[in-house]
Amino acid sequence: MSDGKPVVELREVAKRYGSFTAVQPMDLSVDPGAFVTLLGPSGCGKTTTLRMVAGLAAPSAGDILIKGARVNDVPIHKRNLGIVFQNYALFPHKTVFDNVAFGLKYRKVAKADISGRVARALDLVRLPQMADRFPNQLSGGQQQRIALARAIVVEPDVLLLDEPLSALDANLREEMRVELKKIQHQLGITTLFVTHDQSEALAMSDKIIVMNQGRIEQAASPEEIYTRPASEFVARFLGNSNLLDGCVLGRTGGRLRLAVPDLGEVLADPEGVAPGAPEPRDGDALRLVIRAEKLQLTNGAGADDTDSTRLAGRIEAVDYQGQAARYFVTVGGHSLQAINAIDQRPFAQGDDVSVRLRARDIVLLPHPQ
Repeated sequence: MSDGKPVVELREVAKRYGSFTAVQPMDLSVDPGAFVTLLGPSGCGKTTTLRMVAGLAAPSAGDILIKGARVNDVPIHKRNLGIVFQNYALFPHKTVFDNVAFGLKYRKVAKADISGRVARALDLVRLPQMADRFPNQLSGGQQQRIALARAIVVEPDVLLLDEPLSALDANLREEMRVELKKIQHQLGITTLFVTHDQSEALAMSDKIIVMNQGRIEQAASPEEIYTRPASEFVARFLGNSNLLDGCVLGRTGGRLRLAVPDLGEVLADPEGVAPGAPEPRDGDALRLVIRAEKLQLTNGAGADDTDSTRLAGRIEAVDYQGQAARYFVTVGGHSLQAINAIDQRPFAQGDDVSVRLRARDIVLLPHPQ
C-alpha cells in the first residue's frame, strides 16, 4: 500500500469463550511491509489473535480490517492471506510442486502462469530442484521452506506465521530465522509473526507486541522493548533482569538519588523512567530494573565517576556460556545476576568483585501497590 495506511488493523478486538476471555479488547496496527511479532508465554492470547486475523476464529467484539476493508465476516479463503503453521500442514500425497501450486489452482490462475510462479517461489526459498519430491523425502528445514513458498506464491496481502520455526533444531532454527527475515525483506511483504521465543522476536521484528493474559503489555521496537520495558512482566519475560525496590531521596547533578534497602544509595537517570510512567518525585517508591549484562564486574574498586554506583560483591555461582558468563553475585542483602564477556578467564566462585552500575542503565517502574 503506497498510502502508508496500516495493512492490518484491529479495533477493540476481543475473544471470549464462554466466561473466559482469551483476548482483552485490543487495538493493533501493522504498517505496509512491516514485520510485527506477537510475543508472549503460552496462553497469553497471541495465537488466538493471529487466528482471528486469519479468519480461523471469529472475534467476540471489535473490527478487523485488512487494507482498510472490514473482514469480520469474510471467510479465510477470501482474505488473500499466506499462512505458515507450526506443523507446516503440507499435503503428504502431493509433490512439492503441487503443494506450492495448490493456492494458485484454487484461485484459478492460468496453467501457463502457475509453472513460472511456482519456479520463482522455489528459487526464492533456494529449493528449485525439489519440485518432484514428496514431503516425506524432505528434511524439516526443507519442509518449512516449502510451506513458506506455498504461502508467498499467491502474493498475499499479509503473511501470517504461527511459530513456524519451533519444530526445528537449534542450529537450523537460527539459520531459518535469518533466511525468513531476508525473504520477507526482499519481498516487502507485510508479516504478522507469533512466537514465544524472545531471541526470535528481537532478531526479526520491526515491532514487537508483548502480550500477557490476553492484554498488550507493550508495543514498540525491539530496542525499546528491551532497553525500556514498560512493565515488570516485560522486564522479566525478555532477558535476564534484576529487580530491586527503592525510594527517591532527591536529586544531585541531574541524577536521582535512590535508597535501596540492604544495598545503599544508587544513582539513576531520570530519563530511565519507563514509557507511560509518571515523573518520580521525592519520597516515591519505585522498582528498579537492571539488565544482567549492564552490571559490570571488575577485580578492583575502579575509578570513581559521577555517573555510576560502585558496590562490593562476591561471586556465588558461575554459569559459563562460552564467550560470556552469567554470574550470581551477592551484593549487600541481594543476589544479582551479571552477564559479562570473558576477556581471559571468568571469575570464579568466591571471588570478591566490584560491581559498577551506571545511572543510565536503570529503568524505573512505578512500585506495584
